[in-house]
Order: sequence, then structure tokens, then C-alpha cells
Amino acid sequence: MKKYLSIVSVLALAATISSCNQPQKTKKQTSMNDAINPANMDKNVLPGNNFFEYVNGNWIKDHPVPPQYSQYGAFTVLYEQNQKELKDLIDEIAKSKDAQEGTNKQKIRDFYNSGMDTARIDALGAKPIEAEMNAIQNLKSMESVQKEIAFMHTSGVHPLFYFYAGADDKNSSMDIANLYQGGLGLPDVDYYTKNDPASEKLRKEYEDHIAKMFVLYGNSEKVATEKAKDALAMEMELAKTSFTRLEQRVPENNYNKMPVSELQKISPAMNWKAYFTDLGLKDPGEINVGQLRFFEGLSKIMKKTSMNQWKAYLEWKLLDDAAPFLSHPFVQENFNFFGKIMSGQPEMRPRWKRVLSTTSSGLGMALGQLYVAKYFPPSSKERMLKLVQNLRDAFAGRIKKLDWMSEPTKEKALEKLAAITVKIGYPDKWRDYSKLTIVPDNYFQNVMNATKFAFEYNLNKVGKPVDKTEWGMTPQTVNAYYNPSNNEIVFPAGILQPPFFNKDADDAVNYGAIGVVIGHEMTHGFDDQGRKYDKNGNMNDWWTKEDAERFKEKTEKLAKLYDDYTILDSLHVNGQVTMGENIADLGGLNIAHDAFINSLDGKTPKPIDGFTADQRFFMAYAQVWRQSIRPQQLAKQLKTDVHSPGEARVNIPPFNLDVFYTDFNIKPGEKLYIPPQDRARIW
Repeated sequence: MKKYLSIVSVLALAATISSCNQPQKTKKQTSMNDAINPANMDKNVLPGNNFFEYVNGNWIKDHPVPPQYSQYGAFTVLYEQNQKELKDLIDEIAKSKDAQEGTNKQKIRDFYNSGMDTARIDALGAKPIEAEMNAIQNLKSMESVQKEIAFMHTSGVHPLFYFYAGADDKNSSMDIANLYQGGLGLPDVDYYTKNDPASEKLRKEYEDHIAKMFVLYGNSEKVATEKAKDALAMEMELAKTSFTRLEQRVPENNYNKMPVSELQKISPAMNWKAYFTDLGLKDPGEINVGQLRFFEGLSKIMKKTSMNQWKAYLEWKLLDDAAPFLSHPFVQENFNFFGKIMSGQPEMRPRWKRVLSTTSSGLGMALGQLYVAKYFPPSSKERMLKLVQNLRDAFAGRIKKLDWMSEPTKEKALEKLAAITVKIGYPDKWRDYSKLTIVPDNYFQNVMNATKFAFEYNLNKVGKPVDKTEWGMTPQTVNAYYNPSNNEIVFPAGILQPPFFNKDADDAVNYGAIGVVIGHEMTHGFDDQGRKYDKNGNMNDWWTKEDAERFKEKTEKLAKLYDDYTILDSLHVNGQVTMGENIADLGGLNIAHDAFINSLDGKTPKPIDGFTADQRFFMAYAQVWRQSIRPQQLAKQLKTDVHSPGEARVNIPPFNLDVFYTDFNIKPGEKLYIPPQDRARIW
């Protein structure tokens, strides 16, 4: 349930620029001088020793991570502001007289209010999942187990693997059925496969957490302990056959289209025809089987799993997904492990924020439609369109000047760049929620209804043309993305505010902030994986062999810079896992800087607060990634996130631009200095 509301966008979108938890509103910037506040800087630090701290040092000192969060930064502040604006909208709906039965306003109001009715939720305890837990306990055969797995998938719970509809990587105009590895409770395969003391300790804490959840449901300590061991053992087996995060980054690894009959031969323990029929898809057509090794291994696991272990594992999957929507003891224990232990977060976010997030997941476009009507001015969209075109022109100019790419490949690269679709603010058409029923007095049922609605919506895409107008994020999202199958860049209204986009700031600040974000997303179409898709969004090798080899040499140089960067004690960034985002950061910075210089048309703006326009460009980029972060969350990010931590995103890319050294008088011998021959020069 909790995972399904977001799984489609997580699997379908190639890359996002961030994924943050977020808190308190700071004073809005209202002028050029406010856009970069010198008081946030630590001028005792040399830019060449730590540019991240030079620009953000005092801000970080003044903004320790609040107890309700595991990290706090620019994304956090803006997200928090959006949350308050969305809450104001819901409060307005509650008072309005036009929230008639069946309207989006009624559904938003009742969804939110039902989640805030803690007296009723606590009184129900675990009753909302009782019938399904009993059904799992009554399983007697593999046929019934498989039927239960299919039912759980339609309900947003995902034992073993994920099912979703998405564009065919080699025929991007059509949506097909996809299967993708899953079934794990911890956020990455490494948590199961590594045997260092820290990993073993965390697995023991996870096992204890599973047992505590079973006790809360009503099992004895002894039974709960046995079930926890069985559930964890099942996840350990799944992890052994799963692709690592690095393996998952390679599109070719995840594309294996075949008919159901071939899937049946590869993974014979599962009756796949019956599975798809139980989903409501009698004729799925050809299916993309994401990771062949996983589904081959899954079949072996299924054959040796006892009925008692199946029951323990499936019960755990249901408990784990349902916990945030049950009574307080379940919510608290869920937070104790995933919040406190995994992320170092001392306190839970207030209930209204958690319920608002769930409401925004279940009725995202309905809430987004109200959000943009009140908070997103048309002028912002117009200015963004101009910025995007300037960035596109600058990127084209850079491609034409590349000394490592042949003319035939350049021509195709320029065609792909010109073909990128741009979506800004909000979609042209809104989702129809008329078939979604939301009641005023049953939060869990509303979550279930929204989840099933989302599943049916996605299921209905199989075998049909891709809707190129559809968005993978809601307008209120503080983020952006590039979708390789659509060859599109998307900027929701939520991110088009300071410090990313500031209508009152000088151009240097906007090019250094949202300009780099635009360039970042454009570059994703040309990063080490995005480059494998052509202008139509099809996986297609349009490079010459020699160009591809030269590109790889250049990206390896960039990977080494991140591999060598120590971020937490002895922990380093993984330059291969984060490769795509690092290429996009470097490309975005280069492209945005060129676009900014082009926009000046030879003129030199006056300094502001003693800083040149060029300096303010780089400082604006640095403050976008400012953040305070707890050690537990940072360690988790280094293991699970394809994005480098904010500090590395500021302290590595700019040092590959020659002009940056001149702007800040950076000299050999300073800690972050990179000799010219070692600088990464890609796009």
C-alpha cells in the first residue's frame, strides 16, 4: 500500500534530481540581494578547500537537523513551504460549501479528515487487516499462495516482485507489462549480502522489529520470533538472486521481452498465466522480465519454501505495508526502525504532515490542480520556457564543439536534443478520479481504495499506446525528472520557487540554480545510460564504437573523482552507482554557465554584495545543495542513493570548469584543486 502509491514513477522514470525528507519555512527571498545572503557563508574557509562550506557554512551551523527529520536543506525548506500551502488548501475545502459528494474537493477533504481521526483509527487497532491476515493463515497449497500473491499485488503490497505497466524500451510508443525484482523490506540488496559487523547488527535489529510487529498483531513472543526468522530468511534468499543497484542501472540488464510461455520456462514454479489472470490481465501479450537471474532464482526459492515460511513472509509483507495506516503502536514501531534506527531521526513528523503526504499520493493530481490554480503564476511558466530554450541552444553549441565526438554522432545528438519535450508546471489535462470512492470515516479503506484505483489505472495501460501527455510527478512535487522513453524533461510547479527559481533575483542566480537543474535533466538524455536511447525514446545504439569508447574514458575520469571523495569518516561516494547523476550535474553546470554568458550579450553586470555575476552563478548552484544531514542518513544515502550527497555535488563538479578557478582564485595546493589534465570534460 504505502509503496504502490509511488512505485510506478520510481520504476518508470530514469532519474530525479533529489529525493528528500523535508521541514521549517524560512523567510522568502524577495530581492536580488536576498537571493544569496552573505550571512550564510563561512568566509574563513577557502573556496578551494571546501566550496560547500564557503558558501553554506554559517547556514549549516544555524540550521541543525530538526528532530522530525533525518536531513535538512534547500529541498526541505521548499517542500515544507509547499506542505503548508497544501494544508491551507485542505482547510479551505473543509470550510467551503461546494465540496459536494463525488467531487475532487469532497474526496480530498474526506481522505485527509479520515486520516486525522486518530480516535477511530486507534480504536480499530489491527482490524483493518484482520481478514487478509486470516486468509494468509488459511493458505494450504502453492496454488492458494500464488493466488494470494496476485491479490496482494492488486492491493499495493508487493511480495517477491513488482508488476507495472510501462513503455516498451524498444518500442516507446506502446505500454507493456513489466515484472521487476522486489520483495525486500530493507532499502538495498547490500543490507542483506554484506557481512561486516554494522550490516549484521542492522539485520538483527530488523529481525527484532519484525518480531515486535508480530507481537503487536497478537502473536506470542515465541511465535513472533519464529515468524520473524522465517520472514527474514525469505528476504535473504531473495536478496542473493537480486541485481545490485549498480547492475540495475544498466538498461540492457533490465530488458528481456518475451511471451508468457517463455517466462514459464524460465521461472516454472509460478503459474504465470494464472497470475496474470488473477491480476485482471487475461492476455498480457509480451512481457518485459526485468531481471532474468532474479526470476530464475525466484523459481528455485519457491520450490523449497515451506508453507509456514510462506505464511510468515506474506503476513510480514502485509504488516509492513499497512503499519503507517493502523493504530498508533504500529505507526510508532514502524518509525522506531525505519526512522530512528535506519535514518537517525529522533522524532516522527506531525500527523498532519504524514496524512497530507498520503492524501497527496492518493489524490495527487486532484490536489495539484487546486495547488497550481492558487500558487503558480503563468509568468513563471513563460520565463521557464525561455530559460529552457537558452539552455538547449547552449547545449547544442557545446555538442558542436566537442573534440572527442565524430560528426555522424554529433548530428544524431543534436537531433535528440532538439526532440526533447519540455513540460513545465502542470499537465495540460487532469486525471479523472470519478471512479475513486473516498469515505469520511475510514482511513485504511481510503488508502486501499486509492491504491486499487492506482493499480487499475496502471493495469489499463497494458497493450495500449503510451500517453505522452501524462506526468510522472504531481505539480506540487519539489523535484524534476528526465524520462528517456518519452525523451522529455519535466519541471513541476513545486520546484519553481526560491532558491531554485526566483523571479526577483538576478539572472546569475537563476542560471546557477534552476538553469543548472534544467541542464542537469537535459544531460540525463546523454549520460552513461540515457545516451542509449534515441530521439524517439527507444533503446537504440546510435553512437559509433569509437565515440562510445572515448565517452567511457571520460566518464571513468569523473567516476574516480567521486570514488576518491571521502564523505563520512572512511566512507566514500560510489562513482559508478552515482555516475548518471554526476554526469548530469557536470553537464548541467557547463551548459547553464554557457547559457548565462550568452544571455549577457557581452555586457558585464555590476557586482552585488561584492560578488561578480559569475561568482553568484556558482554560489547559487552551491546553495541549492546545502544541507545538514544525520550520520545514519548519510551512511544510508551512500549505500542506497544514485545521487551523490550535497557536499560532493558542490565540491566536485565546479572544480572541473576552468573558469571557476579564475572566479575564486583557486590555486594548486588547495584541497579540492584538480590539475587541468585530470579534470573531467564530457558534455
